[in-house]
Amino acid sequence: MGSDPTHDGTPRGTGGGWCNLPPMTRLHIALALAVLALTACHPGPVVGGSGNPPTSGTIAGIVSTDGNAPVVGRKVTAIDASSGAKFDATTGANGGYTIKVPPGTYRIEIELQGSERVAKAPDVTKVNKSDLDPHRDIVITGR
Repeated sequence: MGSDPTHDGTPRGTGGGWCNLPPMTRLHIALALAVLALTACHPGPVVGGSGNPPTSGTIAGIVSTDGNAPVVGRKVTAIDASSGAKFDATTGANGGYTIKVPPGTYRIEIELQGSERVAKAPDVTKVNKSDLDPHRDIVITGR
């Protein structure tokens, strides 16, 4: 076995690969790779963000026509009554929308096209921390 104090007498491969490294060296390499992977995957700070406060509540509803057909792909905006901050969503295939917002009081607006007008809109919505305010439905006419 010679004068090498780290050699335990088991044969070592000739390739000099991972298995031939001492256990502590393998551990150090594995830990370094894990730290590197975690650091590389961290999103870091948002640069050029909107500056809006963190969200903690949700406003949701459905946009439909007066004939009860869903209005798809339409921009819905929740506007904070005190600060004017705007939070947008786009209606889905069923006309539904969900907007994440910080606590506050909001009015809801819908993007109209052509001769459309709002026949029914939700009242002003008060959102507290962790609130879900559903049924903020909007009906439009004139399509």
